[in-house]
Amino acid sequence: MRAINPEAGYFGVVPGTNRKTNPNAYNMIRSNTVFTNVAVTADNEPWREEKGDGEPAIDWRGRPHKRGDGPAAHPNSRFTVTAKQNPSYSKLAEAPEGVPLTALIFGGRRRELAPLVYQAKNWTHGVLVAAGVASETTAAATGKVGVVRRDPMAMKPFCGYNFADYWEHWLTFGDRSKTLPGIFHVNWFRRDSTGKFLWPGYGENLRVLRWIIERCARRAGAVETAIGFLPKPSDIDTRGLDVSSATLEQLLAVDPAQWRTEMADLGKYFSGFGKRLPPRLAAEQQRIVAALGA
Repeated sequence: MRAINPEAGYFGVVPGTNRKTNPNAYNMIRSNTVFTNVAVTADNEPWREEKGDGEPAIDWRGRPHKRGDGPAAHPNSRFTVTAKQNPSYSKLAEAPEGVPLTALIFGGRRRELAPLVYQAKNWTHGVLVAAGVASETTAAATGKVGVVRRDPMAMKPFCGYNFADYWEHWLTFGDRSKTLPGIFHVNWFRRDSTGKFLWPGYGENLRVLRWIIERCARRAGAVETAIGFLPKPSDIDTRGLDVSSATLEQLLAVDPAQWRTEMADLGKYFSGFGKRLPPRLAAEQQRIVAALGA
């Protein structure tokens, strides 16, 4: 399976982007970039929380800002910029023949449920994992914060037809090829009981991507669970990180009771698609429910 890049640039939430957390993004947006809802400095330079330099003079609402006034940039302030400004930009991004796919990685923002990373057991299971992607709402979404919302394949705003038919299309690839990419789910946003993030995120996510690459190359082992294959704590390189062995175990923990609730909720979500829901997807959901036990 090969893929092409249909996009010409990047957009993302800008607060927290600095030289340490994401040096490529920091350098990429230093010029020729469109910002929304950021603050500005006295010399009219865009500013956001954790930028690492400068001071805001005007907040995102256009009001004078001084220390102690609270956030100057909106928590969901954004940037958009051409991809060619990324220092790590590859010309293969424009290769008309595309590039071979080794792994497909989906992610959701979950405080407790989803482990740091896990791999689907097969293609059908992977389609279910992707179809069930969900995040707890943040400042980026309207409505109540913390509500679980489904965003299948991260395509909810973009899918132009019934999702049940979209999932059936995905499932057909399992019948057409024996060399499909592995499907993985990541969750950088797991928190402890005090609300603190357990994983540092940003550039440290490469440590998780390394395990994914090793799995695809059949050089890394895994622990089989009802929800998929997980790395052993020793499989994730935490050298130089303030991540204890206990924290890593928490990041990789799978709570059967929580997952039973999750799969029941996913079943209710699937039921909304009626007879159009692919039978293989419904059967896969039931298989996981059975594997989780009573």
